[in-house]
Amino acid sequence: MIANLLVGLCGILHVGFMIIEMFLWTTPRGLKIFRQTKEKAELTKVLASNQGLYNGVLAAGLFWSLTVQPIEWGVQVRIFFLISVVVVGVYGALTASRSILWVQAFPASLGLGAVLAGL
Repeated sequence: MIANLLVGLCGILHVGFMIIEMFLWTTPRGLKIFRQTKEKAELTKVLASNQGLYNGVLAAGLFWSLTVQPIEWGVQVRIFFLISVVVVGVYGALTASRSILWVQAFPASLGLGAVLAGL
């Protein structure tokens, strides 16, 4: 149950990332979240939108993993998507912003640990 809640939380986080990157990137809220200027946001909005779409795919995979039957297959899908999120988060922390480690990779690591503990 805790593992499923953590997987769902990671999915919700990625829906939020998707919305910010695809739709709010150049708005005052998006500018504040990513600490960037309007000019820089305008130059990078297509890249951010693409990045947002990838976050949406991760969210969809995490939510889907909670419905896959038989349950053994669902667990494997959860593990795959959580590892994917951790890898993406670590890469983002190394190349873009250290905060990505805590906002993206850490929650996924908690979820992965909970899923693995339940095996």
